[in-house]
Amino acid sequence: MNYLIPKTKYQLISVATGKIFEDAGWVLEAPGESHPGLVRAIYEKKQLELKDDSFGNYKFADWLPIHKTLKGSFAPVTFKSEGLATRLELSNLYITFSGYWPERGIKMRTCSFKETESYSVCARLDSNEKKILVVASAGNTARAFAQVCSDNNIPLLLCVPEDNLDALWFDAPLNDCVKLISSKTGGDYFDAIHLSNIAAELDMYIAEGGAKNVARRDGMGTTMLSATTTIGEIPEYYFQAVGSGTGAIAAWEANLRLIEDGRFGNRKTKLMVSQNIPFHPIHDAWKADSRALLPFDDGEARKQVEIIDAKVLSNRKPPYSLAGGLYDALKDAGGDVLLATNEEAKIAGDMFLETEGIDIHPAAAIATATLINAVKNNVVSRDSIIMLNITGGGENRFKEDNVLHYLKPILYFDVDPDENDVKEELSKLSW
Repeated sequence: MNYLIPKTKYQLISVATGKIFEDAGWVLEAPGESHPGLVRAIYEKKQLELKDDSFGNYKFADWLPIHKTLKGSFAPVTFKSEGLATRLELSNLYITFSGYWPERGIKMRTCSFKETESYSVCARLDSNEKKILVVASAGNTARAFAQVCSDNNIPLLLCVPEDNLDALWFDAPLNDCVKLISSKTGGDYFDAIHLSNIAAELDMYIAEGGAKNVARRDGMGTTMLSATTTIGEIPEYYFQAVGSGTGAIAAWEANLRLIEDGRFGNRKTKLMVSQNIPFHPIHDAWKADSRALLPFDDGEARKQVEIIDAKVLSNRKPPYSLAGGLYDALKDAGGDVLLATNEEAKIAGDMFLETEGIDIHPAAAIATATLINAVKNNVVSRDSIIMLNITGGGENRFKEDNVLHYLKPILYFDVDPDENDVKEELSKLSW
């Protein structure tokens, strides 16, 4: 159901310059600035007033840049771990779970925390917007946006690599307002982003914006809000696997708002983010103390992406270097970039299933694996207040309970397509 929530009152600030300005509707960058940087929302309400669970993720509406609500959302669920915590001998391990786990009261139909961002982004979109939203994804984000847009009749053009199409499963056929195009086999997430950028140059399309969209980050930041309001204080450590790092940036921004709230302490949570060996450009730059990503060969990067099990962690151009990006988040909050292998993630995923009773996505298993290693190596203490962000889970359970339908592309493009050909084909689409 759609709940009548007053439009959230907020302004935008340029992280690069500190300039404050109004949101003209779909602002992704500070006007008139050349220095690369994110814009951040400044909410009028400094203390978060939670609504009840019937509002879904809009229970956090005070700190979401929205002017409407959409049907079907669930908020992340945070609980104090017993099973995994006992296995790891941790006394204050809290799990923030996004996915499908009916026994925990959460039924995200796409089984991913990407629903938190898609419900926020689409609720920021003006109801009178005539342009078609364009989203690029390696899988989970596409599934989340497709489901939300289908359920709420919002026109959407998805750009997903052909090798990731098996991630586009649903429990029912989608509304025709959702259309999919793909970069052919051999392409990766960056190639999908390239397609989306070409599409956004046409007048009939509007770029979702990725990490630059405040609604995406603040939607994802609800994981930190869920954890902190459940625990009663800001956690000491935040574990999450990252491809772009947007979720970790979002957690940092939410952390700063929680400090300003005044009721949860003034701690900055150490960001313990992780990548899947052998693809780890964020790790390499961080360990070199480099704001810029280190040079790498695109062909070699594509080969590395083929190897990793956590395909969603395959962003070759993450929002790491720009003002307010992941580099700044790590420098300000503290933390580290950790690594785990496919094998370590498999062991961690099995351990989570055994101890907590639900399957988790490969990316969440990478995060869990690095937590296990951090405990073994005494990086965290046994009584540290730890938030483990399980960014997707319950997929096997969901698939057992439902007949699946797969979204198929209406157009395929070469990995390095002719831009004019792409624009010509996209301009012919009927909406």
